Amino acid sequence: MYRIESKLKKVPLDELRPTQMTVGFKEVEAKRKSWEKLTDKDRHKAMQEEFFPAVRGPGKKYFILDRHHAALALARDKAESVQVGLARDLSALSPSNFWVFLDHYSWMHCYDAKGKRQKLDDIPKRFEDMADDPYRSLSGDLRDSGGYSKVDVPFLEFLWANHLRQHVPLRLLKNDPDQALSKSLQIAHSKQCSFLPGWCGKA
Repeated sequence: MYRIESKLKKVPLDELRPTQMTVGFKEVEAKRKSWEKLTDKDRHKAMQEEFFPAVRGPGKKYFILDRHHAALALARDKAESVQVGLARDLSALSPSNFWVFLDHYSWMHCYDAKGKRQKLDDIPKRFEDMADDPYRSLSGDLRDSGGYSKVDVPFLEFLWANHLRQHVPLRLLKNDPDQALSKSLQIAHSKQCSFLPGWCGKA
């Protein structure tokens, strides 16, 4: 994993960059709705206090290592700045070596909305350009419903999303998300998922 090696620093949001290709838009909107419930003052404060672990890379930009859903929510709400904690300064590396370094440490996730591996430099340059992966949203709902436990494994939710992708039809997920979640819970608690991190079913 990583360790923050600096004090938190307030950084303009447009200096942040993603390190993955997709998110679950459902979770992004849930984050925005949670802010909407706050007063204007509290909402502004909450948005400014969002914290992102990051590495500094090409162009002296900050490439975040986690919390992409919150970052996209902030971008959609036109936030100006956020707090960043630096894990490593890799700005001296060439762009190609930078992405290889991140890939080696599992600090990036270069998979598209169908779970297919893409080229390292296909990572979007803006949070707004990340694609929606509905199975990532389903994986988040499954986690929140007790389908599996949150453990310290890189891209845990994407591992579960890719497994669900093979067993829950996309048509069902789009037309009846509640039934898709119910089916996912049955799958998650079965022995077939025992290889996945965070599995909490019965063998």
